[in-house]
Amino acid sequence: MKPLNILAISGSLRKVSYNTAAIEALSRLAPDQVTVKVYRGLGDLPLFNPDLESQLPAAVADLKSALAQSQGLIIASPEYAHGISGVMKNALDWLVSGEEFVYLPVMLINTSPRASHAQAALREVVATMSGRIIDNACVSVPLLSSNLDMEGVIQTPEIAGPLQKGLQQFVAGIEAQGEADDWASV
Repeated sequence: MKPLNILAISGSLRKVSYNTAAIEALSRLAPDQVTVKVYRGLGDLPLFNPDLESQLPAAVADLKSALAQSQGLIIASPEYAHGISGVMKNALDWLVSGEEFVYLPVMLINTSPRASHAQAALREVVATMSGRIIDNACVSVPLLSSNLDMEGVIQTPEIAGPLQKGLQQFVAGIEAQGEADDWASV
């Protein structure tokens, strides 16, 4: 296995967030050759404004740089009012016009399996942006009202197991896409 860098974004700004706990746990559960970097700048992004794209704000440039250095993206976003959280949608809007997202493998994590609207909306947005969702890597885990933090997620096999399996499937999908790209260039 080649070393992989994966960026993980929680669509929640809450200090105690199940979505953040899930991706932080994944960063610790990742195999040795896989680095899952948790993006922490979501709250620093200004509201999307196409007029600023020629002179990117520093926070946006940092997000684009982190994504450009990654071979995949993990998104864990809560559902608010049957949709994607505003801060998550704002981050995705900043990435729409860049090359960093095109054909990028994406894994979705849902921490409240009854919250299906945000997942459907994320799938639509990611597909529109030409991201490549690795379906068998997407995971729903019942964290809502569990009171589990990152350590609790890691220590709870019925949560940690599906997250690890999803990450394994995601890594396999990234590697398969890389092999397909290698064959296409021959």
